[in-house]
Amino acid sequence: MTAPTGTPGSVTAVYKVSGMSCGHCEGAVSGEIGEIDGVDSVKAVAATGEVTVVSQAPLEEAAVRAAVDEAGFELVGRA
Repeated sequence: MTAPTGTPGSVTAVYKVSGMSCGHCEGAVSGEIGEIDGVDSVKAVAATGEVTVVSQAPLEEAAVRAAVDEAGFELVGRA
């Protein structure tokens, strides 16, 4: 689900990622997604498998999938 945040013009999206089990996993996923142009912040939570991304505009799912793959995990889809 995409919803506007308190910052004008920003978009928040939540993704499900499988395989994260620790803080290192969270950091790897956050770091790769954070490299996508337009991303303002990323918060990955291994316990839930959810990754919350705040960006300047909606992201292409293919770009998010490629970043998650690069980190060594699998993008399940949008939460």
